[in-house]
Amino acid sequence: MANRPDPIESPGTFTRNADDPWSPPQRRAGLLALAVIAALGLWTMRVFLPAIGWAIILAISLWPWRQRAVALWPRGADFTWPALFTLTVALFFVLPLVMVAHAISIDGRFVLQWVADVRAHGLAMPAFVPALPGGGAIAGWWQTNLATPNALGNWHLTGELGHNPFGNGPHLLGLVLHRFLVAVFLLLILFFLLRDGDRVANSLRVGCERAFGAAGVNVAMQALHAVRGSVNGLVVVGFGEGLLLGVVYAVCGASHPALLGVLTGLLSAVPFGAVLAAAAAAISLAAAGHMIAAAVVAVFSAVVIFVADHFVRPVMIGDATRLPFLLVLLGILGGIEAWGLIGLVVGPALVAVLMLLWREWVGSQKGPLNPPSA
Repeated sequence: MANRPDPIESPGTFTRNADDPWSPPQRRAGLLALAVIAALGLWTMRVFLPAIGWAIILAISLWPWRQRAVALWPRGADFTWPALFTLTVALFFVLPLVMVAHAISIDGRFVLQWVADVRAHGLAMPAFVPALPGGGAIAGWWQTNLATPNALGNWHLTGELGHNPFGNGPHLLGLVLHRFLVAVFLLLILFFLLRDGDRVANSLRVGCERAFGAAGVNVAMQALHAVRGSVNGLVVVGFGEGLLLGVVYAVCGASHPALLGVLTGLLSAVPFGAVLAAAAAAISLAAAGHMIAAAVVAVFSAVVIFVADHFVRPVMIGDATRLPFLLVLLGILGGIEAWGLIGLVVGPALVAVLMLLWREWVGSQKGPLNPPSA
């Protein structure tokens, strides 16, 4: 009879506490082999790394709510609650993003066509411009620089030979199928993280303690809180602002409400960023002669942004992860440049972690990195 493998116990059950039996060359060879295997594993799963990253981010953000739900009904911890939370994410996060992406692909074609028309025929000056203070000078500059053909100069927004960056035909279908596959795996990974999160977190804690000691565990826990605060305060609130104001833009008849809603959500992470997006929507409506709709957008946007920035976001972020304006801006822009769309979360979260570590190091906040006082 074949020997059965030993049962898998909880993490840390068989942690060795005796002296290290490896020689220094064996340890170096083992670390090198581990690095190679890890690199090969990441390269193998590179297509699904965005799905894994978003699933981890969503699991971190939803975990407190999952714990409250399990406390109410413990029997649903293995399937019911993870399935319900995953379905909620699919309905209120993934599905709206897919719909917005589809709308952007449609609106983007109109934007590219509008840019091509402006380059060919010039941008007509709105009738209210001469009535503005200094309108004569503005009108003269507009006629010279914008109203003439080739007004946008050498802006190659449509690519070489009129290539459409949004793709067409089989290429666009392939992109849609790829995004759908990534979304499916995101939800699948999120389900298992919500189901087995305790075991995964315990494994990470044991590994972190063996590698960095108790201080490393404390730093990791504070980093986790920083990530959760950044996700809740920047992404969740921004997503809510963009979705709510996007509906307002659509109801009021603004052009390309999906693009304006996405722009509002992205800029809402930056102080006063959502104000600029809402102002652009109101100005576009006013330029088209819809003054009442522009006033509705302005007033409703002001109320939503004020409530989100002064009441909702401070509660969700917390004092420990609150960042200055410049660091938030650098974290968002740098994160998007380095990591793509997921950098909207990774960038500010990394900056928040660095700020936490710095505050601990200089002794302005309690933590394991505080140096001894002089």
